[in-house]
Amino acid sequence: MRGRRRPVLAALALVGTAALASCSAEAEVADTPAAPMPTASLGSAAVPLEKCADKAARTASYPPLPLTDRSTGLLGEIVKRGRLVVGVSADSYLLGALKPGSVTEFEGFDIDVAREVAFDLLGSRDKVTFKVITTADREPAVNAGVGKNGVDLVARAYTMNCERWGLVNFSAAYFQAAQDTLVPAGATEQHLKQLGTEKKVVCAPAGSTSLKALPRLAPGAVPYSVDQHTACLALLQQGQVDAITGDNTVLAGLNAQDPSTKVLKESLSFEPYGLASAKARPELVRYVNSVLKRMEDDGTWQRLYDKYFAKPLGPKKPPPLDTSKPLPS
Repeated sequence: MRGRRRPVLAALALVGTAALASCSAEAEVADTPAAPMPTASLGSAAVPLEKCADKAARTASYPPLPLTDRSTGLLGEIVKRGRLVVGVSADSYLLGALKPGSVTEFEGFDIDVAREVAFDLLGSRDKVTFKVITTADREPAVNAGVGKNGVDLVARAYTMNCERWGLVNFSAAYFQAAQDTLVPAGATEQHLKQLGTEKKVVCAPAGSTSLKALPRLAPGAVPYSVDQHTACLALLQQGQVDAITGDNTVLAGLNAQDPSTKVLKESLSFEPYGLASAKARPELVRYVNSVLKRMEDDGTWQRLYDKYFAKPLGPKKPPPLDTSKPLPS
């Protein structure tokens, strides 16, 4: 398609991710094959969308439950089971990814935040099973629940917006990201909009807010959707796409994996991340809100941010934890 050809550094990671896409991936392996991951998305019309035009309404969550409350609804089910099941990415380096050379161990900011939830709820950061899901899997997986091959919680760079509030429940925002663009280091473009003017091919995961925003941010750009960000990186390395658009957190990880790329360092959107629970189970995110407050107070959030993102993204403090959202009736 284009003359640029580079080694496909992400190909092996992509194959590994695909193989794990419907498997439980930490500490326990089922003796019988898992049922297929549910793929049918809940229609947004099924739940009335809330009016959340301003940033504060998008990032506010419900009042927290005390950390000592381990019996309410889904919390009691998780405690009885003895493990928290969390949907994560396997290929978002710095956020959620398999450790090099491993098919069961994960690392990243989202992974460590999930471990903190397990610590407060179950008494151990190791009592968590990470389940690899795609961007498009997030809503159906968390609403299905563990009993139907889903998850309790999603920790996967999940941007909070009006439509998604109609599909899931979110914790308060625990990270503030922004949409940006990754291009080859030798590219002349300085802005995503230029890629649209030049009708370049821009890659992003299916179901992502970045892909949905592309026609508005770069009119004329040719969208190319895939399941995982590493698939975008492999295509960029092969010369099959011209750029990748996504959250700056994800792109920082891709750039760290392939230094022959660069991030344009634009802030094109407001991308607050929340941890998500099922629409019918708000008690879990209410508990998470207390965990996030504890992490802010004892310095855990800052330690994790500095470990993963201080170098690529610069210094940052935790976002304000807004828990003023009225409880669902």
